[in-house]
Amino acid sequence: MFITYAIVAALMSVVLLASAGAKFTRPKRLVDQMSTLGLPYGMLPFLGVAQIAGAGGLIIGLWRSPLGIAAAVGLTLYFTGAVAAHLRAGDYKGAPPAAVLTIVALVLITSRAATL
Repeated sequence: MFITYAIVAALMSVVLLASAGAKFTRPKRLVDQMSTLGLPYGMLPFLGVAQIAGAGGLIIGLWRSPLGIAAAVGLTLYFTGAVAAHLRAGDYKGAPPAAVLTIVALVLITSRAATL
């Protein structure tokens, strides 16, 4: 299960860092989507930092399993909140990608916990 965690954690970290980069560069598409969801513009840097912290925690979790599990739990909560925000705003096209990332975070929890 460790190999599964390592591969999925690496891939998820790449996705998180790319998404965090978008939060800091603020492309128009992302800003429009955030306003549709009712999130304030000033929330973007906080969301980007949370994603960077999650990616870092997953990578450090390769050596420190409790930190990897904690990072995956945090990401599960983060993406569950994203799903809820999309559904609340009626953005049914935006909810599935966040739901998939929630499931991936759950896979990270179970795969890392299995190697304790």
